[in-house]
Amino acid sequence: MKKQEIDYILTKMLDSLGNVSDLNITVGKPFQVESSGQLTGVEIDPPFANLTPFQTEIFALNLINEDRRLTENLLKEGSCDSSYELPGKARFRVNIFSQRGNYSVVLRKLETKIPTCKELNLPEAFYKMAEEKNGIILVTGATGSGKSTSLAGVLNEINEKKSVHIVTLEDPVEFSHPHKKATFNQREMGSDFDTFASGLRAALRQAPKVILVGEMRDRETVEIGLSAAETGHLVLSTLHTVDAGQTINRILGMFSTEEENQVRIRLADTIRWVVCQRLLPKEGGGRVAAFEIMGSNMRVKDTILHGESEGKTFYEIIQAGKAFGMITFDDYIVELYKNGLVSEDTAKAYASNKGIVGRGIDSVKSTKGEATTDIGKLEVDKDYGKPKLKP
Repeated sequence: MKKQEIDYILTKMLDSLGNVSDLNITVGKPFQVESSGQLTGVEIDPPFANLTPFQTEIFALNLINEDRRLTENLLKEGSCDSSYELPGKARFRVNIFSQRGNYSVVLRKLETKIPTCKELNLPEAFYKMAEEKNGIILVTGATGSGKSTSLAGVLNEINEKKSVHIVTLEDPVEFSHPHKKATFNQREMGSDFDTFASGLRAALRQAPKVILVGEMRDRETVEIGLSAAETGHLVLSTLHTVDAGQTINRILGMFSTEEENQVRIRLADTIRWVVCQRLLPKEGGGRVAAFEIMGSNMRVKDTILHGESEGKTFYEIIQAGKAFGMITFDDYIVELYKNGLVSEDTAKAYASNKGIVGRGIDSVKSTKGEATTDIGKLEVDKDYGKPKLKP
């Protein structure tokens, strides 16, 4: 299979639907694209009803393009990450992995235009993040929930306003930032550095003010990230966790029990913001982001130091911190429902606490004068307890 044939198939897949986010190549299925969270088969001439193991393997090997590191990773670890460019059309983040002896490929389409916080309609807290001088900012969520896009918005905000050196360590480079006020050095895993830990260690000698680490994958990366934040750098990174409490626990879980107290102290001193995000199906098509945002204050620091307890959970602290730009998923989802962006069913399905979202929806309905229950008209049974007359 030649590069022209690969490019032809990828172009056909991209053009098959609007708003395509991922291309999926799996044995036993046709070529598929993901649009607004739904997978759809793509008609290609000549047709591929069900891809064979040979076809997906040839496709994968062409994308690897005889790269020795990627080949070794695929054989040793069962998967490898790379990037691929469709000239003049799009860039992709590529993951090739083996499953039941066959190879599958998922290509995530990368946006070429740098998003701004305003265009993404990000909450006010993201502008405050761009003003931080040091510490750690974590953006968390499932794969494909828009973490990299939100961080690109924050970096663009810094780029517009500050003359600083920014080093990014990515796997692969997703958004290619132009030099505006800031100076960008964007390094790609595999071609520019071998692991996040070694890349981050080297970054400390490159005199940056801001460091973006693609993902806090292991204990060593977290440890160097904490050291960087303690020495006056602003470190931005991502984790695959669903809320603020789980994010703190995931980091603590990377260390031994003996080290836990020391790590708690370091985290309490360096964490500035923890943002968790989810993408919800939007009314009328497309998707909309929901956020949980936790900033840093004395209560947050105290809870990181001593752990959560009754009446002192991260959820309750975030609820009480609305004035400081904090918000829970549930309150954010109720706001989305209030603005007509998500349906009632969607709001309840994606809630962290269904009871709180249910009460929030009822409150929105009652202010609009809508019924908050489906129970019909109730009447008092006047004959209750009276003896029935015999016919």
